[in-house]
Amino acid sequence: MAYEIPVTQARAELADLINRVVYGGERVVVTRHGKPLVALVSAADLERLEELGRQEAVEEQPEVISTVSSVRSLSSAAGEQQRFGIAAQHRDPAAGDRRPGRGK
Repeated sequence: MAYEIPVTQARAELADLINRVVYGGERVVVTRHGKPLVALVSAADLERLEELGRQEAVEEQPEVISTVSSVRSLSSAAGEQQRFGIAAQHRDPAAGDRRPGRGK
């Protein structure tokens, strides 16, 4: 459990609080109106907290698919292009650019 102290008292006793944290291994919670405001922790505790945060961030990342086993083309169902107002059609890149002046 952490040692709690009001902010007004903490201002007056800051040097003593730092010594309690560094040499006594205590954790100090500074309060305002009885609610936690800040905490004083040792540099070693802070490093541990940051490492835990990094580990959690890595664990929360979604898995990335790194390979695709097969790729196949899918044709639109009959009438889907008109239904959704799609005017362009996909062409195989090997067919070349069919715009005027850009043909193979």
